[in-house]
Amino acid sequence: MSRAGGVPRILFAGYAPVHFVCFRPIYERLRRRRDVELVLSGGREADPLTGVPALSARELYAPFRIPSARIVTLGQMGRQRFDLVLSAHVSGYFPRQDRVRAQLFHGVSFRNMAVRRDVLVYDRLLLVGPYMRRLFTDQQLLREEDPRLVDIGFPKLDRLVDGSLSRRAILNRLGFSGRRPVLLYAPTGQKDNSLEHTGEAVLQRLRATRRYDIMIKLHDHPRDRLTNWPARLRPLLDRHTRLVHDYDVVPYLFAADLLLTDASSVSNEFSLLDRPMVFLDVPQLLAAMQKKEVALDLDTWGRKGGVTTRWPDETVEAVAWSLAHPRQASATRRAMARDLFFNPGRATAAAVRWVESTLDLAAH
Repeated sequence: MSRAGGVPRILFAGYAPVHFVCFRPIYERLRRRRDVELVLSGGREADPLTGVPALSARELYAPFRIPSARIVTLGQMGRQRFDLVLSAHVSGYFPRQDRVRAQLFHGVSFRNMAVRRDVLVYDRLLLVGPYMRRLFTDQQLLREEDPRLVDIGFPKLDRLVDGSLSRRAILNRLGFSGRRPVLLYAPTGQKDNSLEHTGEAVLQRLRATRRYDIMIKLHDHPRDRLTNWPARLRPLLDRHTRLVHDYDVVPYLFAADLLLTDASSVSNEFSLLDRPMVFLDVPQLLAAMQKKEVALDLDTWGRKGGVTTRWPDETVEAVAWSLAHPRQASATRRAMARDLFFNPGRATAAAVRWVESTLDLAAH
């Protein structure tokens, strides 16, 4: 399938920056190799019903400073051939012809929206962890011995635990001294998330305590496009409350003493650090997930790694209590991390070894 006399061709395509964030560690390992050709594509068309704007492939990758020579439009991609296609969103973008299609996934949450029959369009599922593997077999989508299930991990999270990040440098960029406990609020992007209900009031009350430095990381492609949340939250921002514009949440997870979230996959990611979590309850969102018949799972891990609250004042109290008792639920969080993630800190290496084996490349 490679070009005549050429090298194997690898394609990655997505429609949101977070998709590339999940692939970027692999991209960094492959981009200087001369024994593969690495091509990026993606973007999306405008959707007037939801207010989602159009995004070209060049616009998608512009924040990451990808050389333009590596980027092709979706139209160009659809006329080409590739040996390996990698995707981090379930529906995927596919070229005219390919040999192997692999799903990277862009996270694992208790909503488990990627565990569905649609994903079987891929030849290989590069699994995030044992929990995800069990879901595919328990849902009778694949047998345990199916070769499509490949144990890799989550390359995006390697930096969270491999010692490469500096908390001091991250806080300095935000203008935080480090003398106050640092909170990260990261809601999911689904409809009826916590920001659409109690989140704004929670932020107001936490800010009013004058006890915390607060980072707010909004979802990069929320379902609600009618509310301009960055503009709406602007009155809350000051030298102790910052809005994070980075597409990669990992540095801010690393810098946080406590995570505030709702039904986002970041809670599972934060379990690798074994630090306190407070969940803002989102009953409407969870009810909607159940109606969609996704593999919603609140019983295995769900929100057991922290405290769940319903009201803003209760949330403020839970934050103070959780910071005062950081070992509460520690055993649960450590068990979560072991079950949720293969190869923490080494997942990128595992993914690259799989690419080398799949394309019959020499190990670097």
